[in-house]
Amino acid sequence: MATRSAPDPARRSERARAAVLAAATELVAEVGYGKLTIEAIAARAGVGKQTIYRWWPSKGAVVFDAFLAANESGGSLALPDTGDLAADLRAVLRPTSDELADPAADLTYRAITAEILNDPALRAEYRTRLLDPLLAVTRDRLRSARDAGQIAPDTDLDLAVELVYGPIHYRWLHQLGPLTHEHADRLVDAALHALNPPTANGRSGH
Repeated sequence: MATRSAPDPARRSERARAAVLAAATELVAEVGYGKLTIEAIAARAGVGKQTIYRWWPSKGAVVFDAFLAANESGGSLALPDTGDLAADLRAVLRPTSDELADPAADLTYRAITAEILNDPALRAEYRTRLLDPLLAVTRDRLRSARDAGQIAPDTDLDLAVELVYGPIHYRWLHQLGPLTHEHADRLVDAALHALNPPTANGRSGH
């Protein structure tokens, strides 16, 4: 007679964790962050409330992990490097515009942004797990462009990263206008113009 193997606690925990993250993602889209509760997440996931608190210290931490899980690409964060810096930046900013313009995603992003501003521990986790790696790979791509003579040799890479990402998030945060591919392309053109200003003869420095 075949013996039945004992349940694997690690696998059971991973299933429960995945269920919690999926429930948080669904509920934020359905009711908004303000009305979201740990109790509702636990009920939707089919787990106990204490199970959630064992893994996450707050509602904001659950939603942040759910956001990361929903946006995992399974690949590197590295920006494309085709040799055409404008095309590579458009390949990043166009999908960013699409994500920020999505109504369901917008609710989650704004909720996470508010929590990050008010929760130092969550802010540190956001920097470590998402923002700092993104800024680092963007600096690497811009450094490559600088080394190739595609932007000015004295370019401040930290400032350059802000020029690339800052305007689109400012427009989104303050709801100044639609986030479109055309707008993203204009931002790329403006950033590259600032990073490679014309010389006295009116031509690009490179």
